[in-house]
Amino acid sequence: MKPADLLLAIAFILIWGSAFNAARLVVLEWPPFWALALRFLLTAPLLLAIAWATRSRWPARGDAGRVVLMGLLGTGGYLAFSWWAMSIIPSGLVALITAATPLVVALGETLFLGRRPSAMAWAGLALGWAGVAVLGGARLAGHVGMAEGMTEALGVCLALLGAVSQAAGLLIFAPARGRVDLWSASAGQSLVSAALLLALALVLEGAPPTSGSGQVWLGLLYSVTVVGIGGYALLFIMLRRFPPSTAAALQLLAPPVAAVIGWAALGEVLGWADLAGGVLTLGGLMLLFRARAREARTGR
Repeated sequence: MKPADLLLAIAFILIWGSAFNAARLVVLEWPPFWALALRFLLTAPLLLAIAWATRSRWPARGDAGRVVLMGLLGTGGYLAFSWWAMSIIPSGLVALITAATPLVVALGETLFLGRRPSAMAWAGLALGWAGVAVLGGARLAGHVGMAEGMTEALGVCLALLGAVSQAAGLLIFAPARGRVDLWSASAGQSLVSAALLLALALVLEGAPPTSGSGQVWLGLLYSVTVVGIGGYALLFIMLRRFPPSTAAALQLLAPPVAAVIGWAALGEVLGWADLAGGVLTLGGLMLLFRARAREARTGR
């Protein structure tokens, strides 16, 4: 890998990993839906400006519906569940659980699109879902029948729902991926997500927050600029410069980075069972990606 590509990969991993920690800073003080609504209300105009400056083509009528559903499920729904989960459980744990999104996508392809996984892909799915089961079970084992255990169970379920929502959005959007411009699609998704989160915030959380500490504003600024703009720009560059298998493998490093940052900077504690579940999940994903790469080479 060239030095420039290596720096690009490191920046990508750090930004996508730290996105969870920045969100945690915000939701520790602000309601998650209002925090996200404000994030998208700030991000959408920036993305629209970039789309206009780069003369991006807007999606055709046939693809516009897929962009809307991606905004509702793959972006807005995913982040709504994830940020809500992070107001309950550590950001590193949410990162490890939502890493299961490719497992849900693969399961959806098998159940609804008729794709037949190879033996290696089935092994990856089994190992990955075993890891998810360990991650969820570890949070309940020590608190059976206690309020704390029920609260943590809610956080785990919300994170899993985030993975399911993102997977649904990706499956719906997939046929349009090669036809739409990435910047205009991102701007459209952000507008849809802003409308969704604003509606959820008004209905479920009442009046918006009117004050916040420095860490809230820092986390929000980071989420809007570094993650919302820089992170997606890096993702687009990665998809153009690296093979899909390389980009997918680099994404696997983001959850461990989030866990380390959460421990070092936020004082979050993950137990051995959490770490073991994360290793199993990421190991399953690695097998799944290797199987997909092999299928692509052999034309299956």
